Amino acid sequence: QVQLVESGGGLVQPGGSLRLSCAASGRIFSFYDMGWYRQAPGEQRELVATVTRGGSSTYADTVKGRFTISRDNAKSVVVLQMNNLRPEDTAVYYCNAEIGRISYWGQGTQVTVSS
Repeated sequence: QVQLVESGGGLVQPGGSLRLSCAASGRIFSFYDMGWYRQAPGEQRELVATVTRGGSSTYADTVKGRFTISRDNAKSVVVLQMNNLRPEDTAVYYCNAEIGRISYWGQGTQVTVSS
């Protein structure tokens, strides 16, 4: 069992930055592939970025060059640095941990980009 707790969401103006953190507890963090997903009102949940247990990262085309995902296995934390935010980035952001067919989710943190 893995528990995930997100933090760092909030209201930011277009062009601004936010740093989301996901703290994991439970099973050994380094065994899991980690990711960030988001869900806007009326939309399906979509992948934002992932980082494998080996440290390889992938990004949705819509966030490439603006968002950076990283992990600290010693602290059991995965971070999503979001720069140059746009109104269309507004969503609830969820942390995800996966190993094999098992997937865990955090409760989500709201990100609102508005002037």
